[in-house]
Amino acid sequence: MKSAYELALERLDRKGIERPGALDEATRGKIAEVRSRAEADLAKLEILHRERLRAQTDPLEARRAEEEYAIDRRRLEERRDDAIASLRDG
Repeated sequence: MKSAYELALERLDRKGIERPGALDEATRGKIAEVRSRAEADLAKLEILHRERLRAQTDPLEARRAEEEYAIDRRRLEERRDDAIASLRDG
């Protein structure tokens, strides 16, 4: 038994209307590339962060390093999400 969503998509196909959110192959490839690059940047950031924490002996410096890591991680994730959104919007 098909869901209402699947039935609605079939109706769109029959009428020749493009499915909502449908992306062409080139755009999907660009989005995958953005995600892959972001994952690499996040992994690099995490490795550097762990090394920095291992070197810390002062708890205040360790806390500051954690806060900076969280900010940098959020910034990278936002940049990734913005790039994907701009690709989806065209």
